[in-house]
Amino acid sequence: MKILLTDTATLVADNDISLDIFKSFGNTVEFDNINHDELKTEAADTEIILCNKTVIDREIIEAAPKLRYIGTFATGYNNIDIAAAKSHGITVCNAAEYSTNAVAQQVIGYILIHYTQIPQYNSFVKEGGWKKSAIFSHIAFGADEVYDKVLGIVGYGSIGKAVAKAAKGLGMKVKVYTRTPRPDGETEFVSFEELLETSDIITMHCPLNSESEKMMNSQAFEKMKKGAFFINTSRGGVVDESALLEALKSGRLSGAAVDVLTKEPMSENCVLADAPNIIITPHSAWSPLSTRKHLVKLVAENLTAFLEGKPKSVVSN
Repeated sequence: MKILLTDTATLVADNDISLDIFKSFGNTVEFDNINHDELKTEAADTEIILCNKTVIDREIIEAAPKLRYIGTFATGYNNIDIAAAKSHGITVCNAAEYSTNAVAQQVIGYILIHYTQIPQYNSFVKEGGWKKSAIFSHIAFGADEVYDKVLGIVGYGSIGKAVAKAAKGLGMKVKVYTRTPRPDGETEFVSFEELLETSDIITMHCPLNSESEKMMNSQAFEKMKKGAFFINTSRGGVVDESALLEALKSGRLSGAAVDVLTKEPMSENCVLADAPNIIITPHSAWSPLSTRKHLVKLVAENLTAFLEGKPKSVVSN
């Protein structure tokens, strides 16, 4: 059985984790970052494809008559033509909820960085400012407490819930907008408009689909509280990046933090590259070492379950 790993460079940094576990399943062929033509050639005699962000489109699927299974090193699977996979009887399984804690801690990290102004104070000290100070402390960067701030969460899957739990631990108030609210007696579910209008911070945790694409557009940003803080760790496509830029430049937002962009890697002409008051990280919230080790184990377990005729985390079959 041939197993093709298409983009191992997105999983392994300086050989810090091993992918040898997949060799026990059959003949593994690994690419750091396969291109479309290479993939089309390799897929011709491949039964199993394991990918992270490699695009598996209809052309690839139709060029792979032996292909039975596609496993993703990710929760999202919008890089795979699910309709084509289904029409060819190919099972697709994702890695559900593997990065919940990692992404939640990144969101809280963004919030704390923004409100504590720790990077600014650190730079001040490193540049010699404290040595020149006439008093014991230097109060200049507008820090604020997160206690009693209203955190609005868009999407309430495992990550949204983990963020809510952590935020409440910091004394924040949480409001949630989701298409399918499930009242639990504790969570305050509100409309999207109310979330925009009443939240001090808004964080995105929804999948990218036809309903969520560019839901954070100019109209949405205009409805947010002046001085609010915006976070996106879901998918870049849920945000109109030009509208976010304008909201930052106009002062409607006090800042933003994004781990995802519409085009990744960041394009040369990305409108957010030089935006004011923004933190941009390179789609890395999911990637702490312990998280990636857990991810590899989970993908191997998914493959085992499929081969045993009991597939799990199935998104298409």
